Amino acid sequence: MRTLKKSIVFFLFFLSIKQILAGETIDSVKTVKIDVQVGLQFDLVRFHVKPGEKVKLIFSNSDDMSHNLLITKPESRLEIVNEALQLGEKGPSMDYIPKSASVLWSIPVVNPNQTQTLNFIAPQQPGVYPYVCTLPGHGFIMFGAMYVNPDGKIPELKNDLNIPESRRLDNNPALSIQHNEHKVNEANKTTTVKPLHPYKLVSPYLYRVFIEGASPAAIAVSLPGNLSYCWDASACKLRFAWSGGFLDNSELWKGKGDVLAKVVGALFFRDKTEFPLSIGNHDGIQVVDYKGYSLINRYPEFHYTLNGIDVYELIMPNNDGTGLIRKFRIPDGTKTVWFNTNATDGVSYISSVGKWKNGKLKLISKQALDFSITMSRKEGGLL
Repeated sequence: MRTLKKSIVFFLFFLSIKQILAGETIDSVKTVKIDVQVGLQFDLVRFHVKPGEKVKLIFSNSDDMSHNLLITKPESRLEIVNEALQLGEKGPSMDYIPKSASVLWSIPVVNPNQTQTLNFIAPQQPGVYPYVCTLPGHGFIMFGAMYVNPDGKIPELKNDLNIPESRRLDNNPALSIQHNEHKVNEANKTTTVKPLHPYKLVSPYLYRVFIEGASPAAIAVSLPGNLSYCWDASACKLRFAWSGGFLDNSELWKGKGDVLAKVVGALFFRDKTEFPLSIGNHDGIQVVDYKGYSLINRYPEFHYTLNGIDVYELIMPNNDGTGLIRKFRIPDGTKTVWFNTNATDGVSYISSVGKWKNGKLKLISKQALDFSITMSRKEGGLL
């Protein structure tokens, strides 16, 4: 009997050694280490695991600001980033982790010089699973990709659309800056404006921000030619536009949820109407409902309903860089459409179709199917 027990022990020991040599250990765990580097970036921008593999993720924060880390379902990163922003004042107490089925695993806020560990079993379904920091202002540029597949395949770095654009060119962004330093001369007084952002981006791009003059659902968009604008998703309208720079988000990046982004540059337009569009009776109440946006050549086209009718609005810089072109589509409209302006809003207007009268543009339903408004800043008309 004793000889039989020894034989069984020896057999199990031999089998274990064989499995280890063959790389077939049942309880093996893959350890992944992620830190934070300058420029609101994870130092490890992507990694691979096998379906069902045990994973130990060690997240260290050597940065001087706090961060979290969420792993989401495929193609859910922006959804989660926007939901985190909507937490508002509740954000800090919830570690900016929204309650969503799209969040698979999460590490709560990790303060500077701290480390936290997450243990999980990789999904059985192959795919690309984003990971992201969802503190205000971070999630649009601070993310990476967990590749889940049995063969270890990931695309070449330069072709990987699942990581930040600049990381495809250089896996170490170091001190990349969004805008170079520039000088502003006001009344013969020259002021040097320091670089605003710690990560290089190419316009057009957008941020969800808290900014003075708009609701908490504001979207700031940087356009080519040093033009920018603020779209208010709650009010479904263009609030204001400016030139000369974009935003100072530095306080938001530090995790302070109660501060506002600062406009860098000079305002040249501010909407002063009740609502820029009217359908049917232009003196009646206009009921709006925001439906989201889609990207067209990286420019956001906003979709909302006005009195139940779908409206699409795409905003781009005009050809000479002096203002904006607003392109509207109202594909299912059957009523007269009015575009309303105010003489003190800072710009002059030219329309592709329709007739102007007393600062209002009148378009019949056929003209409103697809029309554009060019807004050019008035000489000396900065607000």
